[in-house]
Parts: sequence; C-alpha cells; structure tokens
Amino acid sequence: MTFLHKLKKCFKQMRKKKNLSHVAEEKSELGKVLTALDLTALGVGCTLGVGVYVLPGLVAKETAGPAVIVSFFLAAVTSILAGLSFAEFGARVPKAGSAYIYSYVTMGEFVAFTIGWTLIMEYIIGTASVARGLSVYIDTLVGHQMETFYRSIYDIEGSQFLSPYFDIFSFLISIIVTMGLAYGVKESMVVNNLLTFVNIAVVLFVITCGAFHIDWDNWTLPDQEVPFSAGVGGFFPFGVIGAIKGASTCFYGYVGFDVISTSGEEVKNPSKSVPMSIIFSLLIVFVAYSGISGVLTLMWPYYLQDTQAPIPYAFDQVGWHWAATVVSVGGVFGLLASLFSGMFPLPRVIYAMANDGLLFRNLGEVHPKYRTPFKGTVIAGFITGIMGAAFELKHLVDLMSIATLLTYTIVSACVLVLRYSEDEEDEGVRSPLLSPPKKTSIDCCQVLQQLVYFKSPSPSRVSSAAANINIILYCLLSVTLSHVLVHFEVDLTNGSLGPSLAVCALVCLLAIILILISLQPSYTSKLAFKTPWVPFVPGLSIFLNIYLMILMSFDTWVRFLIWMIAGYLIYFTYGLWQSNERRKDVPVVYDSLQSDMETLDERPQRSSQMS
Repeated sequence: MTFLHKLKKCFKQMRKKKNLSHVAEEKSELGKVLTALDLTALGVGCTLGVGVYVLPGLVAKETAGPAVIVSFFLAAVTSILAGLSFAEFGARVPKAGSAYIYSYVTMGEFVAFTIGWTLIMEYIIGTASVARGLSVYIDTLVGHQMETFYRSIYDIEGSQFLSPYFDIFSFLISIIVTMGLAYGVKESMVVNNLLTFVNIAVVLFVITCGAFHIDWDNWTLPDQEVPFSAGVGGFFPFGVIGAIKGASTCFYGYVGFDVISTSGEEVKNPSKSVPMSIIFSLLIVFVAYSGISGVLTLMWPYYLQDTQAPIPYAFDQVGWHWAATVVSVGGVFGLLASLFSGMFPLPRVIYAMANDGLLFRNLGEVHPKYRTPFKGTVIAGFITGIMGAAFELKHLVDLMSIATLLTYTIVSACVLVLRYSEDEEDEGVRSPLLSPPKKTSIDCCQVLQQLVYFKSPSPSRVSSAAANINIILYCLLSVTLSHVLVHFEVDLTNGSLGPSLAVCALVCLLAIILILISLQPSYTSKLAFKTPWVPFVPGLSIFLNIYLMILMSFDTWVRFLIWMIAGYLIYFTYGLWQSNERRKDVPVVYDSLQSDMETLDERPQRSSQMS
C-alpha cells in the first residue's frame, strides 16, 4: 500500500459521518431522569452565574453606558439565533454530546472531533473560572482571610498564568460538586434547582428594591456633567458603536445554554423538552440581565459604577446596606448554581467521544449503580479543580468565548447542511448487511445547473452539493465582511466611500446566497421542533458569531491554536485508528455474508450427489 493510498484512506475516514437514523435509534446506558423543569433550571443556572453580578456595571461604565440594555438585547438575539439551531438538533438527535454529535452527523468525524475538543476546553475553563470566582467572592466577604492563609503556606510568584497561591477552597468545591454529579444526576439536579431558584429570587429582589431608587435623569445626563473618559452623556454616551462593542462582552453572559442539549440522552421526553427548555432559559436570562442593567444604571450614574461588585455597591450608595448584604449572600448561591450547571456537560461530551472511540474508551464507562459516566466525571472534575486552584484565568477567559462562538457557528452551519441534504431515512431502513452501499457519482455540470435552475424537485445528492457550495461561500464572505467591519471601523464611522461600498456589496452577496439556498429543495419530514425561517436564521447566526470571533485578540487565537494542536495529536495518534466508524467495514461484512449464502446454496447439491 503506497503512502498516497494510505493518505487517501485517512482523508476518507476523516470525512465519515454518522447515520442520523442510526444515531437516533441507539440505546443509551444513561438513566432518563430529567424533566423540562430540570433542563430549564440547568440552563438558567449555567448561564445566569458570574455575569449577572459583574457584567452590567462593567459594560455600562467602560463600553456602553445606559445603552448596556441594548448590548444585552443584541447579545440575546445572537444567542437565541444559535439556540434555535441547537433546539432543532436537540429534537433530531437527543444524545449526550450536544454539538459534537450534531457535527458528526452532518460534517464528518474530523469536524466532530474539532467541536468536541473545543467543547471540552470551553467547559473546563468556564467551570474552573466559576470555581475560582466563587472562592474570590467569598474571600472578599471575609476580608481576604483565605488568601492570606494560602500565601502563608505557599507563595507562587513570577508567572504570568499561574495564580500567586494554590486556592484550596476552589479545588475542594470543584471536587465536592464533581462527586455529587458522579453519584447521581437526579439528586444533583434537586440541589441545582434549589440554587437556581434562589438565584432567580435574588435577581427579582434586586429589580424590585432597585425600582424604589430610580432616577430617570441618569439616562439623560448632559455632556457637561460627565468626565471626559465617560463619553458624551445621554443614553448612548459612547455612541451606537459602543453598544455594539458592549454586545460582544455581554454575549459571554449568555454562554451556557447549550448544556441543555448536551444532556438530551438523560431526558424523559427529549424531542419536546430540549427545544422548549433552550428557548425558556434564554428568555429568562435576557429578562434578568435587561432588568438588572436598567435598574442599576437608573439607580446610580453609569460612569460611577463599580466594575467588580456593581449591585451591592449601588445599594450601598443609596443607603440600603441591608439590601447589599442580601445580594452578596445571594451571589454565593448564584455562583454555586453556575458551578453545578457548568460542570454537568463536561463528562457527557467526554462520554460521547469515548464511546465513539475518538478519546480513550475507559472514559466512557457508565457506572452500573449510579448510571453516570463515573470515570469521565471524576477525571474532568479533578482537572477543573486543579485549573481553578493553580491558574490565573484572566488570560484564558476569552478562550471560552472563542470556543463557544466556533461551536455556535458550526451548529448553525450543520442545520443548513442537514436541512438541504438528501433524506437518509431510506438508507437507514436498509440493513448494510443485506446489500452493499450504492452511491451514484455526481456530475459537476448538474451541480452547476442546480445552483441556478433548481431542477431537483426533492433533496438529492446534486441539490445537496449545490446547497453546500453556497453555504461554504456564505461562510467565507461572512469572514471577509467581518474583517472589513472590524479593521475599517473608523473609516466606516466617518463615512468613507471605499469601505462603505465594500460593505454594501458584501451584504448584497450574502443576501443573494441565502436566497439561492432557500430555493433548493429541503427536508420536509415533521419534527417536534424546527428552526424557523431557514436559511435566514442560521445564516444570520453564522455571520454574527464570526463577527464576534474576529473581534478577539491575536493572543487569544494563538492560545486557541495551541489547544487545538494538542487535541489533534490525540486524534491522529489514537482517535483516527480506534474510531467506531473506522471499524464498520461494510464491504467485508457483505462479502462474508454473500460467501455464507453461496455455501448454503451448495448444500442441497452435495447431498443429492452423495445419495
């Protein structure tokens, strides 16, 4: 076997996809114990964590002013667009692994591993930061006594990424939460639901009490009353651009709802509960963020907000010290809920990838008594605890965001690919043991004709190829438009002709491509939930996610690249060779069966000859 032949086989393996009907019919070893209420509380708990106690004051003071409400609205739109795509896949494929499974069905094994590895990074860093944030929050309430004690034991200095001290509390709380999740999902969800309801009660408390101290003049402050660094006053002190930039920060406050689709394999009625819970959790979180942002900027001028603990600070400034104390205690419950919910999906992704052979298989073993991926949960929790205790995470937080945005982008693209792909139901009904796979070659001329004339009345390989070409072009043009918007921001603000014409031309091309995609024949089977207005909703989601990714710093992209290289080393040395899809050698099975049938046919002839 020549090197080129081996390379061709590897590329073929990397493009292998899971059959959608087979995936949906796979039996699960995980216990189905979660309800729609559990899922909604899980999504709200994971999303409504650190952000609600920090982001409103931070974005209002430094980026958007009172228009922080607009920033949260734009971020909510971006998240809901992605949430609709997640909801459709949750109805199609209610399996553990979330976007990993979705991309395996539509994009193939290599893209699926990329998304799975990205999700692992997102959940590890996100949960570790919450554990560290909870420790710092409590340490602040007790006058930094924990930090003083830790430094007296061991002081680490001189590192850019490592923490100055090993945070024992952060490590222990991660281990405690991990063991709770490992020993039983239902019991853990009872605790999580309680913490989430307390968190929501604190949010309602802030909005209600803050309403007694509203001053509408804080939204219309004149230019003369605000410092030079605080913009020009009014509702948009930093301009509309400031509100848009604020949305890129506020978006991170919505990260976490995808935990719902990750747990689809443990839900009693996943096809209905998963989509409903995603939409409800995002709406609840948006109301919470917008309500707190509005009350906060009306209670106290935006340029005087505290960026670390804005809510207790605002109540202290208006003389309600008791309310500040209630919010401080409530913040502990909110962070605990975020820690529970944030750690929940990590072992599920590891479980799904290990069962498929892309990660080490023993990580996917389900405990016979507790019905949870025990080893994967414990190992994931231990790694999270170490990172939360030993690392300074301020330089790694953006990694969580870029990983999330990439995940959202690929899920939206998966919806487009699957909606316009050839129906796999007939293929799923036919057993691969009874007949060899038959695929007709695609004529390039037919595909080019289909791009414009739309001859196929129903989804076919030709129409699917035409739609995929348009989807790829749309993604490339979205990257180009995002670069123009980011790098020529000043020129566009000043009304420069060149960049403005480029933006108009690119927007028109994107709109034309979406129209061309919409004219292709699409998947018509009924589902419990379908993303509305396809391809326009997923298309808009793809563009917004790419735009927010382009806003990330160069250092963030470098760190992300390092993480992905480490993952690809695992894939090319283990996963590529141990993958379940690689083991499914259909032609060999077919040939063996055919040989057995010929042997059976020869038996009567032999017996007649002997007689």
